[in-house]
Order: sequence, then C-alpha cells, then structure tokens
Amino acid sequence: GKAYVREKVCQEYKILGKENFRTLTIVANSRKYSNGTFEEIRHLVREIVSLAETCCADGADPSCYDAGSTALSVKSCSAGSPFPAHPGTAECCAQEGLERKLCLAALRHPPPPLPRYLQPSDRELCRAFRLDPREFADRFLYEYSSSYSQAPLPVLLASTTTFLSMVSTCCISPAPTACFLKEKLERKTLSLLTLTSNRICSRFSAYGRDKVAFSYLASLAQKVPTASFEDLLPLAEDAAEVSSQCCDSMAEDCMQKKLLEHTAKVCTALSARDGRFAGCCKGKNLMENHFCILAMPPAPAAKLPEPPEPTNKELCAKEGALHATRRVGPTAARSQFLFELARRHPSLPDAVLVKLYDSSGKLRGECCSSKDPSACWDSKRKRIEAELFPFLEKADQLCGQYNQLPFLDFKKRLRESLAQAEPQPSPAQLEQLLEQRASFASTCCLPGAPPLLCASKV
Repeated sequence: GKAYVREKVCQEYKILGKENFRTLTIVANSRKYSNGTFEEIRHLVREIVSLAETCCADGADPSCYDAGSTALSVKSCSAGSPFPAHPGTAECCAQEGLERKLCLAALRHPPPPLPRYLQPSDRELCRAFRLDPREFADRFLYEYSSSYSQAPLPVLLASTTTFLSMVSTCCISPAPTACFLKEKLERKTLSLLTLTSNRICSRFSAYGRDKVAFSYLASLAQKVPTASFEDLLPLAEDAAEVSSQCCDSMAEDCMQKKLLEHTAKVCTALSARDGRFAGCCKGKNLMENHFCILAMPPAPAAKLPEPPEPTNKELCAKEGALHATRRVGPTAARSQFLFELARRHPSLPDAVLVKLYDSSGKLRGECCSSKDPSACWDSKRKRIEAELFPFLEKADQLCGQYNQLPFLDFKKRLRESLAQAEPQPSPAQLEQLLEQRASFASTCCLPGAPPLLCASKV
C-alpha cells in the first residue's frame, strides 16, 4: 500500500542516505521473507536500492520509479525469478499493473517457529568481520532479522545496528574481551527487548487480540492460582493492548515504553500476593523483571473449591459462560470457565488451552443457535466429561512431569506409563508414542512455546 509509493520510498532514501536505506531494506525484507535464502534477499535488496538510487535522484524522470517497479514485478513473476519464493506469488502474478505490485509487496512468509540465530564466539565474530566487513554485516542483518522476524521493525533496527557497532568497535580494540563484556552489558536491555517482543508479536500474529488476552489470562492464572478472575482480567487486557499498539508500530520506543508500563502494573497488582512475583519485581531493570515473569513456571496445584458450573441458560446469555463484571466482550464472554480450568490444571500448555478457547466458541455458536439449546448442551456435557476431562488430566500430567523432572527421568517415567496403557502397544508403537509425547513436551510445555507449531501438535 502506502509504503511502496514513490514519495514515501524517495523520502526515506533521501533522509537515510544510501547505506542506511540499504541496511533498512535488508532488515525489512529478511524479516518479511524469513524463509528466503541469503542470496534471494540480496538480489531483492540490490534491485530495490538501485531503483531508489536511480529514480529518487534530483531531475529523474517522474515515470522512472513506476517503470522500474513494474519491471521488478515482471521479474518477480518470471519462471527463474531470483527473489524469495512464496506460495502466494502465482495469485499475485495473475493480476496486472498496480494491483499486482501491491499484492507482491504484501506477501510475507510465516514466522519461523523458533529463532535460528546462534551468536558465534567473540573470536569467530572478529575473524569473519576482518575477512570482509560488508559481507559480515549483510549476513548478520539477514540471519538475525529472519530469526526474529516478528519483533517490531524499529526494535530490530536498533538491535542490529548496536550489535554491528559493538563488533566494529571491539574487533579493533586493544582489549577485545573487556570491550565485548562492557558492550554486551550495555546491550542487555535491548537484547531482551528483541527476544521478548519477537515472542509477544509471534503470539499476536498467530492468535489475534482476543486470543492473546485469553492466553495471557490463563498463563497468569496458572502462575497465581489464588488470584481472582477480576484481578487478572485487566492485566490480560493490558497485555493484549501492548501487542495491538506496538507490534506493527513504527514508533521507535512504542514496545519498550508500553512493555515497561505493563510490567509496572503487573508488579503492583501481584507482588504482595505472590512471593515469586515479588522476587521478579525487585530488580531495577523493568525489562529484566518482565523477562523473569514470562519465564516463571506454573505454581503447584492449589486446593480450590469446585467451580460453579454454568447453567444452559447462562451459557447462551449475552455474555456466554461468564458472569463478567468488568467488560462484556468476546474475551470475557468465554474465559471464566476456562480460567477456572487453567488455575486447577497449572501445567496445561498454552496450545491446549487456546484450542479449548476456540472449541468453546464453536460449541457455543452451535448450541445457542440450535432449535433446542438445552438438549444440545446436555449431550455435549456428557461427551466433555467422558472424553475431554481425561485428556486434560493427561496433558496436565505430561507437562507437569516434564517441568519437574530431568529429561532422562521424564522419558523413563513416560515409557513406564505408556507400557502400562490399555491396549498394550507393540515395541515399535511404544517407541513411536514415546518420541511423539517427548517431542510435544520439549517443544510445547515451555512458557515461550511457538503457538502455530504447538497448535498443530495438539
């Protein structure tokens, strides 16, 4: 859309200058096409920079940019296109003119499930840097930006720029080790911000606003099972607000500012209630405090009274399964019963809870629009009790054991319980089940589990 019109591109090119414009183009396109190869991104960047350099120069023909971007879209649609391949390219190429260009420009790859970038040792960094500083910078920008492709663009730019500045300063320093140590300490908050915002925005792009609020609500309920729904709902809504305001924002400090404000709210609300939150909130660096809260494992199961079961009538009332006192919205409307479930099953993974959130919405739509909602709900309840609750107990137990035991002990215990299952699996089936469950646990029982990958594993 607007981002690709000549005025916007040329204004950016003139303000940033060629080198900074090139850096921005590498970061933005590596982030967008996170599955593209380094060579493919390089081709694309070369074309975009050349287009801007030629057509944004003073006295350039006004039709230059339009003709150049049309040629670029033709090249993207050619059989041997050197640009990142994308499943949606064929649909875009079926269109013509501006529609085709805007369609191609809007394409992006799904985010990688987990960041792939591994930082080399300081010595390896300097060796690669001295060999070819420009090649080193380009490759780093590509690898880091495609790995953390969901972090907001301003956060990624700041993070990559300070990293390259650190390498170029420390690799020519007479005391590189001390230099790296000092610079890494100074970058710590920014590194954490990149890591955290990538995680937050991956969830936001996979879930959308309401589901993010529910996911956060369930996570807090598992960490502080004694807190009430009314205590935690405003914090969950606030977390969703941070995502919706800052994940696509071009404001430089949006994510950091809003995230720190949110952390202060969480600390004020929960420090007095829970010692672990008080411990996380003690530090002076709010970014570290936020990271500490995110990484906090669930609390042990608390002794709580049985939750009141909503009646059929309440389930189809305006606010669904909820007697929400604060806000009757889509999140509040579905969340109280699931909130009660989450605080009683502290190890239930996010992916399972979110699947339940989706299913409960479909169920409500199905029963409340049927001719006899009560009969519909009664038949569903029987199935839920017979099939769903035993499944939830198993998932809770699996993740509980994974979080508490060393991995080899976890696998040993899992093997024993699978061997005793009815009907008894054959040795080959046992190995297959063991690997499947262990793979699920090691990926999806963790606080920062990748949402799309785990949804497919549930």
